[in-house]
Amino acid sequence: MRRLAVLALLLLLAACGGGDDGAAAGAGGDGGTLTVLAAASLTDVFDELAGPFEEEHDADVIFSFDSSTNLAGQVADGAPGDVLATADEASMQLAEDAGVTGEVETFATNVVTIVVPTGNPAGIESLDDLADATWVRCSDEVPCGKVALAVLDANGVTAEPVSLEEDVRATLDKVVSGEADAGLVYATDAVAAADAVDAVEIPGAEDEPTSYLVTTLAQSEDPDLAADWVAWVTSTEGQAILRDAGFGSP
Repeated sequence: MRRLAVLALLLLLAACGGGDDGAAAGAGGDGGTLTVLAAASLTDVFDELAGPFEEEHDADVIFSFDSSTNLAGQVADGAPGDVLATADEASMQLAEDAGVTGEVETFATNVVTIVVPTGNPAGIESLDDLADATWVRCSDEVPCGKVALAVLDANGVTAEPVSLEEDVRATLDKVVSGEADAGLVYATDAVAAADAVDAVEIPGAEDEPTSYLVTTLAQSEDPDLAADWVAWVTSTEGQAILRDAGFGSP
């Protein structure tokens, strides 16, 4: 009887130990929280991508949306995060130079367009019409500002905006609220704004595209889950969601 009792105790201890090992093995896989730092122009499509990812991985995705330049500077200084997604190569290079990135992948492209309030009350039909309008764009140092400047220069436009905004969503908001007759934003922002704005395409804008890049971060507390997000964004299904949102292929 004593031997049976000892054997039963050993089996119980082994079972408990096996459960601990199983929990440890699963710690780096599904479950947990993923922090993604992403360009403001990715707000809507990344929110859409998060749903299937959270369900498949039993995880929570938390986003920090801002200008790519700000985010890259933050992670370069060691700010916490698992994934960085930027709207241009220059911003990503800041993080790469700081040695905080994993493998960097290009996953989408975008072009700039003109947005106006619904109904186009100021009658904006081209970049030339900006000379007589109240219009806004992104600041020079952020990706959407750099692309806007390139397009304006290519078309010989010298009209000055009434304000320079911190990111593309702030620029879009000025138009949606009626504070500006027009704004230069990404084509995908016009799609996301739906009925709140009308879009006026810029001929030749495709000659000045911007590229979106994504990478895991060295400071990630769950590098496996971070890698899964990158894989999801670059997957066939993820790419289809990006295209539906108006993004171009990498």
